[in-house]
Amino acid sequence: MSECVVTRERVGKALHLTINRPEQRNALSNEVFVELRAGLAAAKADGSVRAVVLAGAGDKAFCAGGDLRQMSEEGDELAAHRGRAGLAQVIRDLWELGKPTIARVQGYALAGGFGLAAACDFLVASERAVFGVPEARVGLWPYMITVPLMQSMPPKEALRLMLTGRRIDAVEGRRLGVVSDVVDHDNLDKAIADLVDELSLAAPQAVSLGRTTFYSALGNDVDARLRMLEASLTVNLGLEDAKEGLAAFAQKRRPAWQGDS
Repeated sequence: MSECVVTRERVGKALHLTINRPEQRNALSNEVFVELRAGLAAAKADGSVRAVVLAGAGDKAFCAGGDLRQMSEEGDELAAHRGRAGLAQVIRDLWELGKPTIARVQGYALAGGFGLAAACDFLVASERAVFGVPEARVGLWPYMITVPLMQSMPPKEALRLMLTGRRIDAVEGRRLGVVSDVVDHDNLDKAIADLVDELSLAAPQAVSLGRTTFYSALGNDVDARLRMLEASLTVNLGLEDAKEGLAAFAQKRRPAWQGDS
């Protein structure tokens, strides 16, 4: 049996789901989406689980984004489109969980990894954390994470990050509102454990109902927006810029965009 790409560990009243691909900087693959959704479903069904913590294995990265090599592979286009919708499905699952969610960010949280962290109720970051959305630099656009980023910071600030691809540290992320807490790297796990304990003092039924209505009130057309963004990503991947950007990424060279002199 192959090793799980998402591990589960019960720590007190929280279920920790850890993306276990450290050599790939915990890149998001179709298998990761499947196992994340299974873990979230297990947490939702277990009344003794009061919170879910999302994490990435190793010290370097929470998640460096989508697996670009997998995205560029040829094959069944319908199956590929459904696979790319995996992140949207995980985001929906997070918002419909009925329990608090915490992103444990100890290093890089880039592209889809940044969006996954932003989709959690709380993002607790080490002082070493780095965030960014570099998709436009490889001919893509951060479609699937547009909604969580816009709901976690001022929309024009999110757009600036998307357009420039620049990276920000945890302190800047806190200023923008997407990072809940910045802590010393060595105190990251304690800070999360303390937060879980604090969250566990609340009535679970009130939390479930109240949290659901919070996300409904925040944007009741989220599902429609996610479906539109899913379709846009598939169209984008068929563009020449995307093909060139992904090829340049694989070949570790600077892309030659159409129109560049």
